[in-house]
Amino acid sequence: MHNTLLAENDGKRVFAVVLDAGDEAFACISRFANDHAISAASITAIGAFQTATVGFFDVETKTYLDIPVDEQSEVLSLIGDIAEGDDGRASLHLHAVLGLRDGSTRGGHLLKATVRPTLEVIVTEMPGHLRRRKVEALGIALLKPR
Repeated sequence: MHNTLLAENDGKRVFAVVLDAGDEAFACISRFANDHAISAASITAIGAFQTATVGFFDVETKTYLDIPVDEQSEVLSLIGDIAEGDDGRASLHLHAVLGLRDGSTRGGHLLKATVRPTLEVIVTEMPGHLRRRKVEALGIALLKPR
């Protein structure tokens, strides 16, 4: 993984973060956000995965149902945000739409993914601060702007 600062203006930074084959996408983006003390940002990305797991949140059971994608896929869309979690570290919320060889798609919350050959991520930091707090009744953390 490597990154480049593309712009910085009025408390807002824009980075290009490029992940390499074999990188675990969610972990790398989290590490990048923590290393750069990012607590409010939007994320967009394109690229491809060797394998991935996306999830569907089941409100009744308060758990993510895994949707494995055990084949090469194109990242047609990856969007989300970064906020500060209850533990003070970066908390990512990412959704992905993955295109398969036959033209079908799989989508959901990005839970984990192995990059192949690359993932090109644009991180646009906001000058404010976002906080994600766990809502016990739902079993998930939701965005709570200050």
